[in-house]
Amino acid sequence: MTPTLAAAPFTLYNPPGLYDPAPNAYSHLAVVGPGTEWLFVAGQGGEDAQGQLSPVFADQAAQAIANVRTALQSRGADLQHIFKLTLLIADHSGERLRTWIEQADLAWAGNMMPVCTLIPVPRLALDGMLIEIEAVAALMPRD
Repeated sequence: MTPTLAAAPFTLYNPPGLYDPAPNAYSHLAVVGPGTEWLFVAGQGGEDAQGQLSPVFADQAAQAIANVRTALQSRGADLQHIFKLTLLIADHSGERLRTWIEQADLAWAGNMMPVCTLIPVPRLALDGMLIEIEAVAALMPRD
């Protein structure tokens, strides 16, 4: 049985005086309400359920997002419950950033993006792994 999707108990902001980060797929500030249940999602790579990695960065980014979503859905949450992302991108480039932005725009479908830190790295845990996404989400407390 899938838990009922709850409302996200936080607000995302882009305060005046800071540039608009929306074209780069993130927000500047997240304010989390009191009494929330926090979900910490371990770094998810682009492996499919069989542990296979596509050699294509866009495919891995889409699969990593899907893996984060699967973890969240096990607790009744989804991507809109994420208020903080940390991205690790191997051999980061402008092209990989643009690809990430495209995948994030598809996944968040026009909603405000979580706050985010992107960290370029020379290598990730597995051979061929190109992206890893760590997420922090919040839910209203369960009764």
